[in-house]
Amino acid sequence: MNENVMGINHRYVAQIGSREIVIETGKLAEQAGGAVTVTEGETMIFATATMSKSPREGIDFFPLSVDYEEKLYAAGRIPGSFFRREGKPSDQAILVGRVVDRPLRPLFPKDLRNEVQIILTAFSHDQEHQVDMLGIIAASTALMISNIPWDGPVGAVRIGLIDGELVVNPTISQMENSLLDLRVAGTQDAINMVECGATEVDEETMLRALLLAHESIQGVIALQKRIREEIGKPKAEYRSFAVSEALLDEVAAKTRDRVRQIITEKTDRDGRSEAMDALRDELLAEYEAANAAAADPSAQVPLNHVSEALEKVMKEEVRRRILEDGVRPDGRDYRTIRPLAAEVGIIPRVHGSGLFKRGQTQVLTLTTLGTPRDAQELDGLSPEDAKRYLHHYNFPPYSTGETYPLRGPKRREIGHGALAETALRAMIPPEDEFPYTIRLVSEVLSSNGSTSMASVCGSTLSLMDAGVPIIRPVAGIAMGLIKEGDRVAVLTDIQGLEDHLGDMDFKVAGTERGITALQMDIKIKGVTDEIMRQALAQAREARMQILDVMLSVIPSPRPELSEYAPRITTVKIEVSKIGALIGPGGKNVRSIQDRTGAKIDIEEDGTVYVASVNAAAAQMAVDEIRALTEDAEIGRIYTGRVTRIESYGAFVEFLPGKEGMVHISQLADYRVESVESEVKLGDEIMVMVTDVDGDGKVRLSRQAVLEGWTAEEARARDRRGGGGERRGGGDRRGGGDRDRRGGGGDRRGGGDRYGGGDRNRR
Repeated sequence: MNENVMGINHRYVAQIGSREIVIETGKLAEQAGGAVTVTEGETMIFATATMSKSPREGIDFFPLSVDYEEKLYAAGRIPGSFFRREGKPSDQAILVGRVVDRPLRPLFPKDLRNEVQIILTAFSHDQEHQVDMLGIIAASTALMISNIPWDGPVGAVRIGLIDGELVVNPTISQMENSLLDLRVAGTQDAINMVECGATEVDEETMLRALLLAHESIQGVIALQKRIREEIGKPKAEYRSFAVSEALLDEVAAKTRDRVRQIITEKTDRDGRSEAMDALRDELLAEYEAANAAAADPSAQVPLNHVSEALEKVMKEEVRRRILEDGVRPDGRDYRTIRPLAAEVGIIPRVHGSGLFKRGQTQVLTLTTLGTPRDAQELDGLSPEDAKRYLHHYNFPPYSTGETYPLRGPKRREIGHGALAETALRAMIPPEDEFPYTIRLVSEVLSSNGSTSMASVCGSTLSLMDAGVPIIRPVAGIAMGLIKEGDRVAVLTDIQGLEDHLGDMDFKVAGTERGITALQMDIKIKGVTDEIMRQALAQAREARMQILDVMLSVIPSPRPELSEYAPRITTVKIEVSKIGALIGPGGKNVRSIQDRTGAKIDIEEDGTVYVASVNAAAAQMAVDEIRALTEDAEIGRIYTGRVTRIESYGAFVEFLPGKEGMVHISQLADYRVESVESEVKLGDEIMVMVTDVDGDGKVRLSRQAVLEGWTAEEARARDRRGGGGERRGGGDRRGGGDRDRRGGGGDRRGGGDRYGGGDRNRR
């Protein structure tokens, strides 16, 4: 293809740890504001950044959207849906979009109202190199070369902890053995986003990993600046929606004393909100009257600007009081946690329930235990195809005293649920010890900050109430930050107002031994390592206090599962027996389930899970499974059913689908004249397996059971011609001489060892 038609391709290479990252632009999507591909190994992600030409009117926020499109062609797969095409984004795709959004958003101008849309698409996925951190680099580079005003760049990296060593940008296969999955994004000066799951990593190791991450992204940040200098577009002019300095000063002069009085006297949220609402209404009424009296429409003041100005005064006064007086809006100092409460077992019928309350934040988590078949099937680019531990988080409108339509989980709810899930994942017992699918649902009943961490606490309580043998209990806390120049206040257990007006939301979850999850979002350009060190130390102190309260309610998991939870019995069968258990078209396994009411799940390695609330039904199913899949055991006694009668013996089904032959000489402990005189079709008799030949044909003996013989004795008697010889060969009922030519599987008779085709020389 002619270069002029396709466009000039610009190629750049960066090093992150030992990995090479390739950034290319110029060939694809020429009408987008900025478009790049970023490649590591054979994983390639494509990012575009585009801004609308005019602003959105009537809004008071910056309209940024970041979407990640998970295309299964990237891994050579066809979607499994009915339509065979990608539908709505998966939870994983939403989480990738969120993790890309978070480090980018704080760096846009606060007064920008033009829509900015960032779209990321995985073009290729080699199942070894993950897309999320590449997505941040791609989006950042696309913004850098675009016409969009933005104060970047940012870099991103993943850090693992493998065999005691911190590893930069580990592959997916390496991460299987990692105790840490730390994802970090930041600017040249500081970290501004953290997302982490861990297996009880201590605070000092976590801090070292954070510092290594920031150091590792410097090369790709420098490269983006170079790309911008060489090929970047001029940044577009935009219409500012900032409140004028004159109006800010005017509103501040009118309201500052009243605002200061309100936040000093009203330490409860409801009282403070009512007082601020009254002040706002009074202020808006004053400006509305002034607007109505103004002869020149251009002299009118936008009322939303008045509200913004009052909000700014409120923010300044809350932050000033925290930094200068050391007092937070509800009267606490920096380290005090709001009042705590915990309960378990409060909901009937469910398998487990835990209620956790911290101040006005209250979360109820419910546990449901299911069978392996209840695991969630995943149809995405991740090599993981299913998961057995799920956490879902719901944030209904009544939790904040609002009303709005319910339309399914929002991106925030999916993100908070994933964070709580991550916090507990490492403490869930392995499947071979606890073969249940576990679903937790956290219902936020009341919200005033840090509901995701309250969900972690409620989940721990609920799991322990359900009798899930978690390795250790987990608690979570949200840390905040107020920073003005060199003045810094790190706040423990932030409430909603402090989150809204503060500079950081740093969530930390863990056990008494270490951290299991982190999430940090920064509204300023970044935080220093000293701030992170202090935040981690205060978070650990708070975590220990919360764990004490939780363990005072339920010190350990209940020893028994709920009576309403299924009991799962594990049976191991040979892989070659799986087909016999399933049966033609699933006939056998369905039949067992229908008869017993138990659920049966069969794994490829021959592990069979039998689940039932009824213990007797579960045992019945287990017995039938073993009967269908076990081999005949020499010397073992079975109860079987007579299925066929021949002159030389009876055929008995002693296991489902398995028959053996009882020779006429082995039917009783006396001489039998005819098989029909001893047994009938359908009779149940006890038999011993005395031999299995190379072709799998089974020799049975009823006489061995009656006489109490071993299998060896039975075989020896069989070879000598059968029963009655202990008394001189006389028939025990009448003394007649036993036919010496008759016995046991006549080895000279020419028939097979079952007696089939016996020449009946008698």
